Amino acid sequence: MPAIRILYFASLRERVGRASAELPGDDPLTVAEAWSRLNPALPLPPNTLAAINHEYVDLGAPVRGGDELAFFPPVTGG
Repeated sequence: MPAIRILYFASLRERVGRASAELPGDDPLTVAEAWSRLNPALPLPPNTLAAINHEYVDLGAPVRGGDELAFFPPVTGG
């Protein structure tokens, strides 16, 4: 089964120390579980936004092999 491609943007990329990663696509995971597997020592920052295949989703959404999962820091305005 194809891998799950993970992308990190803006300050999250700096926080985790990489722009992308991959997870095996064998078992479906939630967005939050994917974060935890890749970043076990780093809790998911509050209000982090996630998108699967360019669609915003909540942290309980399932991610499967072949999906692209992106994490974005919260958007601030002024």
